[in-house]
Amino acid sequence: MIVHKLSIVIPAYNEGNTIHLILNKVKAVRLTNNIAKEVIIVNDCSTDKTEEAIYAYINANPDLNIQYFSHEVNKGKGAALHTGISKATGEYTIIQDADLEYDPEEFNILLQPVLDGQADVVYGSRFMGGNAHRILFFWHSIGNKFLTFLSNMFTNLNLTDMETCYKLFDTKVIQSLTLKENRFGFEPEVTAKVARIPRIRIYEVGISYYGRTFEEGKKIGWRDGFRAIYCILKYNLFAKKQAAVETYSSTMAEMAQSAE
Repeated sequence: MIVHKLSIVIPAYNEGNTIHLILNKVKAVRLTNNIAKEVIIVNDCSTDKTEEAIYAYINANPDLNIQYFSHEVNKGKGAALHTGISKATGEYTIIQDADLEYDPEEFNILLQPVLDGQADVVYGSRFMGGNAHRILFFWHSIGNKFLTFLSNMFTNLNLTDMETCYKLFDTKVIQSLTLKENRFGFEPEVTAKVARIPRIRIYEVGISYYGRTFEEGKKIGWRDGFRAIYCILKYNLFAKKQAAVETYSSTMAEMAQSAE
C-alpha cells in the first residue's frame, strides 16, 4: 500500500501552555517512506491562549503543513474530531490529542500494517506490548477494560483498548461515516460503526502511554464513562433494533404498494 500523506487531527481545548510541545514532537517525527504530514488543529473554543499559541507556532514553523480551524462555541472533543476529519486530505488519518500522553514517534508503528497492505484501520493499544506506560489510576484502567469488553461483546471484535486516542483510519472510510457524538462518546461510536463495514480490516498494535493526572490537565471523568456505556448500547444494540424496525417498515410498505 502506497501512502503519500498522513493527516494528523489534533483537537485542542485549553492547551495554550503545552500545545507547542506536542507540535514539536509531530514536526520531529520522520514518517516511514517519506510520507508527508498534514497537521489539522481544531480549537474547540478554548478560554485560554490556545489560539495565540497556535498562530505563533504556525508563524514560527512555516515548513510544517498546519491547517487551523476553530469553533465559535465549545462543542466537545468529538465535534472537534468531526471537523478535523472532514478536512483531511491524506490517504490515511490519525487522531492525536493535544496533550503529551501519546508519542507521535509511534505513528510509524500504526502505519506499518497499512503499508504492508494488511489493514484499513489500526488501533494503538495501551494494554499490549512492552512499551513504556506511566502508572496512574487503577479504577481508570479497570473502567477502560470494562468499556472495551462491553464494546467487544456487541461488535464481535477482540480489541484490548477501544478507548485509545491513537486510531488510524483510511480517510475515505472514516469520512464515509455519519458520526454524531460531540464529546467523549466518539470512541465507542466510531468503533461500532467501523465494525459494521463489510470486509473492513482492523488491526491493533502496542503503544506507549504517558498519562496525565487531573492536576496536569486530564479532562475525562466518571461521567464520561457512563456516557461511553450509553453510546456502546446506542450504537450497537439500539442501532440494530432500529435497523430491524426500518427494514420491517420498508418491507411492509413494499408489500402494500404491490397489493394496490
